[in-house]
Amino acid sequence: MNNRTVQVPNISCGHCVATIEREISEVEGVFSVEGRHDTQDVTISWDSEKTSWQEIKVLMREINYPPAG
Repeated sequence: MNNRTVQVPNISCGHCVATIEREISEVEGVFSVEGRHDTQDVTISWDSEKTSWQEIKVLMREINYPPAG
C-alpha cells in the first residue's frame, strides 16, 4: 500500500474536499482519501498493483484539483 499527502491549492471549502474524496475514492485500488480545506492538503492511500500515482494525478487534474508540484 502506498500513501501520499499533497497540497492542493484549489481547495477553498468543504465542497471541494467532498468532490476530491468522492472522485478519487472511485478509482480501483484506492483505499482512502482524506482532504482538509483548512490546510489545503489531501492524503491518499492506494494499492500500486491496481492503480498508480500518475493515474491519480491525472484524475485530480481532470476534476480541476491538481496537486501542487
